[in-house]
Amino acid sequence: MNPREVARPVTPPSTDWTPIAEEAERAARVLHPESNRLPRPDHRRVLTVANQKGGVGKTTSAVNLAAALAVHGLRTLVIDLDPQGNASTALNVDHRSGTPSVYEVLLGEVSLADATAVSEQSPNLLCVPATIDLAGAEIELVEMPNRESRLKEALSSEAIDEVGVDYVFIDCPPSLGLLTVNAMVAAREVLIPIQCEYYALEGLGQLLSNIDLVQKHLNPSLAVSTILLTMYDGRTKLADQVSAEVRGHFGDVVLKTVIPRNVKVSEAPSYGQTVLAYDPGSRGAMSYMDAAKEIAERGSTNGSRSGTL
Repeated sequence: MNPREVARPVTPPSTDWTPIAEEAERAARVLHPESNRLPRPDHRRVLTVANQKGGVGKTTSAVNLAAALAVHGLRTLVIDLDPQGNASTALNVDHRSGTPSVYEVLLGEVSLADATAVSEQSPNLLCVPATIDLAGAEIELVEMPNRESRLKEALSSEAIDEVGVDYVFIDCPPSLGLLTVNAMVAAREVLIPIQCEYYALEGLGQLLSNIDLVQKHLNPSLAVSTILLTMYDGRTKLADQVSAEVRGHFGDVVLKTVIPRNVKVSEAPSYGQTVLAYDPGSRGAMSYMDAAKEIAERGSTNGSRSGTL
């Protein structure tokens, strides 16, 4: 090489893409949804979010799907039926003992409207909180008349009309007890979150069997309308294997969108927020936005309807 020659600098490829720009674009889609409005459902949709296996993303999915629909102008109600009250925490709704809650609604002591609180994250995002009193509700319900349909009676068309919502998400505890049965009797649809991990399908047969029993004896209109794959880690073959197995078994009931493992999704509840409020540009927020879009389109005449189980 001639020492007098100077090496030419390498010119970077011409592109406007940067990680910051991508995140900003995602955040703008969340914060300014006017250009991408979601259709209202043909009829009010009541979805029970259930899976007796803990840690699969039931509460996380319920609150973030509800928040995503609310961002797009759809009035959405989350009913926290888990005594742990995690959905109430994520929506930053008061759930101290003594607060009008789903417990009093089940006992018939207060109306649905009286127990409903508005989340500060959106005027379209409502919540019926769960207090610690709910922990003993299953024992109390055993001796009550119509014990399996207490929630259904509270969620009458007139009661929901008074609240004025398009969607109702019922967040169930990680069990198949009376509270979960009440949720299934009160709903027409079941949404099952399944994590993309080794034990993903363990116990799912029991859940589907219980849904079938409720359908035959208590709620003929109940059906599994949606399966959502959560905690997807694209770096592992296992996640792809679980995803392929679930899709091969359940077909179009499984949403195309998968929810990735994302630290922002895990951090958000500790700040009393959904991930859409905590970090709207994160991959977790955008994944829930896309999943909510699929759910909304399935509930619209003009949307791409899918089957049920």
